Amino acid sequence: MNQVKEVLRAELEKLGLGAVREVKYNLSIPQLVMESLKNGEAILADTGALVVNTSPFTGRSPNDKYLVENNDPDLWFASGTEPMTTENFSRVKGKLIDSLIDQPIYIRDVLAGADPENAIRIRVVTNLAWQNMAASNMFIANTSEMPHQDPDFTLLVSSEFVGDPETDGLRSPAMVALSFDEKLVLIGNTKYAGEVKKSVFTLMNYVLPKRDVLSLHCSANIGEEGDVALFFGLSGTGKTTLSSDEARALIGDDEHGWSDNGIFNFEGGCYAKTIRLNPKYEPLVWSAINRFGALLENVPLDENNHPDFDDNTITENTRASYPLTFIDNYAPGGVGGHPQNIFLLTADAFGVMPPLSRLTKEQAMFYFLSGYTSKLAGTERGLGNKPEATFSTCFGAPFLPLKPTVYAKLLAERLERHGTRVWLLNTGWSGGGFGVGERINLPLTRAMISAALKGDLDDVPTHLHPIFNIAIPDEVPGVPNEVLNPELSWEDREQYEIEAKALAQKFRDNFKKYEANVGPEVPASGPIA
Repeated sequence: MNQVKEVLRAELEKLGLGAVREVKYNLSIPQLVMESLKNGEAILADTGALVVNTSPFTGRSPNDKYLVENNDPDLWFASGTEPMTTENFSRVKGKLIDSLIDQPIYIRDVLAGADPENAIRIRVVTNLAWQNMAASNMFIANTSEMPHQDPDFTLLVSSEFVGDPETDGLRSPAMVALSFDEKLVLIGNTKYAGEVKKSVFTLMNYVLPKRDVLSLHCSANIGEEGDVALFFGLSGTGKTTLSSDEARALIGDDEHGWSDNGIFNFEGGCYAKTIRLNPKYEPLVWSAINRFGALLENVPLDENNHPDFDDNTITENTRASYPLTFIDNYAPGGVGGHPQNIFLLTADAFGVMPPLSRLTKEQAMFYFLSGYTSKLAGTERGLGNKPEATFSTCFGAPFLPLKPTVYAKLLAERLERHGTRVWLLNTGWSGGGFGVGERINLPLTRAMISAALKGDLDDVPTHLHPIFNIAIPDEVPGVPNEVLNPELSWEDREQYEIEAKALAQKFRDNFKKYEANVGPEVPASGPIA
């Protein structure tokens, strides 16, 4: 124990935290729960789950993200992400460290990446016990008894930090700043645990492609025969829900790498959206979030301290984190072979895209780089009650620190090498856009996925959508024809064509930024002009 303390103290000295008042290292979940309750950070629901309120930050704060400039020619600043100088990073780092000195801090050493060849050693330092619990739930445990020495990356997280936009060069009192050269992430002012999760994802998206490993914003599961399926998509499109299948083992629900060995999870847990969660349709997630060890963010409790998952009083973006071991059919080890099927998920707010279509390799590149979906209310601060159509390249633009074509080219190589089938899956609206039509029924979506995974659609004839130019199966068992062909579900066919052509034009306009870096066959495979 003394050796652990000596190593840890030396590591803290390197960070400028040698004078910190009290250090609590790698506490167990019961200990962290007790600390959270003792500190007044959280309350315990009658189910045993720990419940916290992260207001006013109940979602990611995309306009408060910064990358420190370096000489990497592939460094890319996504929309909303600002460059930060090394001098300014040093200034805010000192201020954040000062905010941690006079209080107890919680330290957790974890791993990101279930593939031992590509695991990244992460240290998470927080001033809140429950945030340390979130890190324990979300990442892979460090099995060594000794602390990381010179970890690959360190996250310093302080809810007590308050930035001064004028003197600190920030856009608000909050910040998420990453320095790849210093191997350091600073998170200040916001309590939302999603910032910790996505900061680790961002750094993985920087490190792994330089090792010729493709990093992906996707969930993954594996069948009894060892067949792997990937589900790409932004928050709220169904990655967690659709990959949680009682007939298939869950590899992971959000972030993965694709190496020469196959697929591997970055995380050791899940961070699921819980608003209006239905135990009938999502029994695995329901069971995982209603027990001791689960952490609920911004879920209101009723008078009996029971979670009300239908209540969006605090936010539409209610969340739960829990370890993968809470899922009965998770895949131990968090790895799988090369995927046989990939589903690109989109929640089409206009209600014009088909729910299922088979893509060529060129179309897979087109829709991967396009990353079309709808931002759903509450996922980000400042988003209203109405979903917004958006293009987020590679289905994860805010978390990509390298140019999108870096990831796209790695994907193209793997599709070619392994013959992976790619499907475009619309989990959005049918019969009209948001406010007019209805969200596509989840059992129907599951039926389409099941048919694709079983190979039942391999010999089914297809027809091309006249506007989007994608191949729609003529039939899928259990799915009505008017669902497969969206124009049949609209009362006004002329209005459908107007809306579909308008969205097709948005696709073409958006893709112009990538045309110079891909072959001409890729844009040619997109929607018809």
